[in-house]
Amino acid sequence: MSISLEDSYAWCARTARSRARNFYYSFLLLDARRRAAMCAVYAFMRICDDLSDEPGPKTKEAFHGWRASMEAALEGRFDGHPVWPAFQDTAARYGIPREYFHDMIDGVQSDVDFQPVETYEQLYEYCYRVASVVGLTVIHILGFRGEEAKPLAEKCGVAFQITNILRDVKEDYENGRIYLPAEDLRRFGVSEAELGAPLVSPGLKRLLEFEGERARALYREAMPLLGMVAREGRPMLRAIIEIYSGLLQRMERRGYEVLRERVSMPAVSKLWILARTALWER
Repeated sequence: MSISLEDSYAWCARTARSRARNFYYSFLLLDARRRAAMCAVYAFMRICDDLSDEPGPKTKEAFHGWRASMEAALEGRFDGHPVWPAFQDTAARYGIPREYFHDMIDGVQSDVDFQPVETYEQLYEYCYRVASVVGLTVIHILGFRGEEAKPLAEKCGVAFQITNILRDVKEDYENGRIYLPAEDLRRFGVSEAELGAPLVSPGLKRLLEFEGERARALYREAMPLLGMVAREGRPMLRAIIEIYSGLLQRMERRGYEVLRERVSMPAVSKLWILARTALWER
C-alpha cells in the first residue's frame, strides 16, 4: 500500500538529512518546496547506489526491478516503496526528463559492471552518467533560462565527479576500480600499483595535478550557469560549487597527497560557505 505524498516527502527528507553530506548542506539554502524536491531526487539516487553495495547475480535483477518500478511510478503506479509518491510529484512538477533517471541507474550499474577507463572521453562519459545528469536534474528544480544552461550543468557535474575521483584514488583502487584514464597513467609513467601505495609518487602527483586542472577548467567554464538559474536557486548552486571546488583546492594545497588520508571539507568550512553564499545572493 502506497504512503501519502506528505509522508513520502517526509521520508525523503529524513533520508537526505542522514546521508546526503555535502549536498544536504546546500539544500538548506532553498525554499521549502525546492528543498523537498531535492530530497526526493536525492533519496531516489541513494537507493540506486545502495543496490550496488553487494555485487552479484541478484544485483542485475535488483536494478531491473528498480528501473521497472521507476517507470511505473512515473506513470503514477506505486509499488509501496516510500520514495515513489514524492519522486513522481517532483518529476512531474519540474518537468524533469525521465531519461535523466535512466542515466542515473546506468551510471550506478557501470560501477557494478566496471570496465577499465582507457581515455578521457570514456571518463567524461562515465562522469556524465553519474554526475552530470544530477546537475541537469537540479537546474530543472532550481529553474533556469536558455538551453545554453544545460551544457554548463553537464560540465559542472563532470568537475564534481573528477574531484571525487581524485579524492578517492586509493579507495577505488582497493575496490578494483581505476577511473583515471589508462592513457594518462602511461603519459606520466604511473603504474596501477602506485595508486595503492602509502605515499604519492612524483609521477602520480603530476598525473593528479593534470586531472585536477581539467576539473578546475570545467569549474571555470561552468560559472556562467549561476546567472542562468532562478534567483531563488543561486545560493544553493553557488554553495555546492564552492564546496566541491574548495575540496579540490584543499587537495592542491596538500600537493595531492591523497593516499595517506582522505581529504575532506570540515563542517565548519561548509557552514561558512552556506552563510557567505546566502548573503551573497541577497
